[in-house]
Amino acid sequence: MKVVTDSKTVTMDGNKFKELLRSGSGLLEQKKKEIDALNVFPVPDGDTGTNMNLTFRAAFQAADKVTGNSIYEVAGAASAGSLMGARGNSGVILSQIMRGIAKGLEGLKEANALQIAYALQTGVDTAYKAVMKPVEGTILTVSRETARGALSKAKSGETDILEVLKAGFDRGNAALIRTPEMLPVLKQAGVVDAGGQGFLTIINGWVFALEGKSPILTGPKIEDFREPVNIGIAAVESLEYPYCTEFLVKGKELDPDTIRQKLSNEGDCLLVVGTDGVVKIHIHTKNPGWILDYAIKLGSLHEVQIHNMLEQNEAAAHKAKESSEGNFDSTGSSEKIPDRIAAPSTDIEFKEYGIVAVSMGEGIAEIFKSLGVDQVVFGGQTMNPSTSDLAEAVMRVPARTVYILPNNGNIIMAASQVNEIVEGREVYVISTKSIPQAITALLAFNADNTPEENFQGMSNALSQVTSGEVTYAVRNSQYGDLEISEGDILGLVEDKISTTGRNIFEVAKKVFEKMNWRDKDLITVFYGKDMAEEDVEILADWLKKEKPDIEVEVYSGKQPLYYYIFGVE
Repeated sequence: MKVVTDSKTVTMDGNKFKELLRSGSGLLEQKKKEIDALNVFPVPDGDTGTNMNLTFRAAFQAADKVTGNSIYEVAGAASAGSLMGARGNSGVILSQIMRGIAKGLEGLKEANALQIAYALQTGVDTAYKAVMKPVEGTILTVSRETARGALSKAKSGETDILEVLKAGFDRGNAALIRTPEMLPVLKQAGVVDAGGQGFLTIINGWVFALEGKSPILTGPKIEDFREPVNIGIAAVESLEYPYCTEFLVKGKELDPDTIRQKLSNEGDCLLVVGTDGVVKIHIHTKNPGWILDYAIKLGSLHEVQIHNMLEQNEAAAHKAKESSEGNFDSTGSSEKIPDRIAAPSTDIEFKEYGIVAVSMGEGIAEIFKSLGVDQVVFGGQTMNPSTSDLAEAVMRVPARTVYILPNNGNIIMAASQVNEIVEGREVYVISTKSIPQAITALLAFNADNTPEENFQGMSNALSQVTSGEVTYAVRNSQYGDLEISEGDILGLVEDKISTTGRNIFEVAKKVFEKMNWRDKDLITVFYGKDMAEEDVEILADWLKKEKPDIEVEVYSGKQPLYYYIFGVE
C-alpha cells in the first residue's frame, strides 16, 4: 500500500518494494556494460556489472513470485534469490546486503522511511561481517555511506522514503567519487570502483521507481547470459531416476518442508523452495506422474516441464531448455530461484569424498576428470558460476564430503556460500585461484586422509606452484609502470600484469623469466583454443633448449581469452 501525503511515500509494502527491485534490476541491466568497463585490469574479464546484474536479477525474480504483500516476505525472497544467484565477489557482497535488508525488515508488513533506512544499514553491517578483510574504496564503502546518508536523513525527521533514498544516494555517490583516493589502483586506472557504481545504480533505480520513471525491465541477451554447464563423469544410462521434473505449485498455506519430506524418497536432486503461496519443485524421478498427482492436491500447477534424461544427458537437456526459453519467460522471470538444495534419496550409495572444479576450457575439464574430479562447472573469466550452479554440482556428487576448487579469485566467495544452501554434504572450499593450483591440489588429495587433513594438505599445496597467463588488453590503460594499449599482449604472474608486448611468444618468454622458471623442475603449459599447435611447439622447444633437464608438460586446455596458462613448480 502506498500512502500519499502531499505526494510523499511514507510507507512501503511488499508490492511497492517489488517495484523498487524491478526498477533497480532494470537499470542495472541497462548499465552493466558501463560498469564492466570500470575494471581496473585491461584484461578480458571485466565482469563486475554482469555479475551484479545477474545476482540482483535473481533477487527480483524470486521476490516477484511472492503472492503476499508483506515487505518482509518479499525482502526475504529477494535475499534467498540473491544468495542462490550470487556471482563473483561483487555479487556475493550484494547478496549479503540483501540478506541484511531482509533481516532489518523482519516481521514487518509495511515499513516507513526510518525502518527502510535501518534495514539498509543492517544490510551493510551484514556485508562487512561476511568479508574477512574489508577493503575501503569498494562497494563496501559506497554502500556504508549510502546507508549513513539515508539513516541521517530519516533520523532528522524526514518521512518521505524517496527523500531518504535520495539523501543516501547523494552521500554514496560522494563516496564513490572518492574511491580512487582510497585505492591507488583505481586512481592509476582513472576509474571509480565498479562494485560501488553497481550498487548506486540499484539505489538510483529505486529512486526512479518512487519518482514514477523506473526503467523497463528486459531479459538479458543470450550472449550476455552464459550459464555454466555441469559435466559429470558417470554415464547417463546409469541414472536410476531418468525424468527431470520441475514445476510451480500455487496455493495457500503451502509448507516447503512438509513437501520436501514427502518427496524425499521419490527421487534425487530434489529442490523444494518457496513460500506459503508458491513453491518451486525440481526432482529427478522414476514416476513424474506420481509427483504431479501429489502436487495437484496442494494447489494449481504451473510451468510444468519434464525431460527424459536417458535420451540426452542432463546437461544437454537443461541447455536445450535454456536456449529455447532464454532462461526467462516473457516477463523476464527466471525459473532458478531455489533457496535451499536438499540431499538426494538415501537409496543412493555414497562414497566418502567427491570433488567439484570450475573449468574455463573443455581440455582442462577433461584433465580434471582424469584426476578424479566428479563434476566440472564451466566458468571462469567473464562467466563466473553462481552459488546455485556450484551447489547443484555439489549435490550431483554422491559423496559425504565434497571439495570445491573455484580456480578463480572471483569465484571463491560464491563457493564459500554453498554450505549455506546444501543439505547432506560437508563442503570444503580449497581457495584455488588458477588452473595450475587446482592441479596441484588434486595431486595432494589422499583418499585415506580425514576430511580436515585433506583440506589442509590441498590448501598447503597451493604454495608449491607459481601461475602465469598470457592474454590481451581490451582497452588502453596504465598499470604500475606499464603503458598498455588496446590489443597489447599481456603477461600475468599470480594474477598481476608483469609484462606487455605485441608478440605472444615473446611475452610468454618474459612471463617465464618473471616466474624464475630456470630454478624449477616442472613446467605445465595449457594452451588456449586460439593457439596453433605449431606455435605451441615453438614455445616448448625453446623451454627444452634453454634448460634440457626440465620436464615440460603441454596440454590443450582449449580455454577462451587466454592464449596460455602456465604452472611452474
